[in-house]
Amino acid sequence: MENIYAAMLLHKAGKEINEDSLTNVLKAAGIEVDQVQVKALVASLSEVNIDEAIKAAPTMMGAAPVAAPAASTEAKPAAAPAEDKKKKAEEEKAKEEAALEGLGALFG
Repeated sequence: MENIYAAMLLHKAGKEINEDSLTNVLKAAGIEVDQVQVKALVASLSEVNIDEAIKAAPTMMGAAPVAAPAASTEAKPAAAPAEDKKKKAEEEKAKEEAALEGLGALFG
């Protein structure tokens, strides 16, 4: 995580995110630098528009579906539409998780 925070700090400061600058930020923070992770992060971020990723992240995080209240046993005739909604919510959650996994892979 520290590597990602260092990259975000460099981005916010308008500095180039490269191995040297990332290593310098980590060392300045007193963090032991793993050069393999630094190289992997720099390579991953080379093709990412960080501003767009930041804008998209709150949308993916905030769109988590809310759990539906438990249905009573008397509501069996109306259960089919509720099941459809639940299935759609689960599919949407799976899509969001897949997107987050892809974004997470980029950041370490």
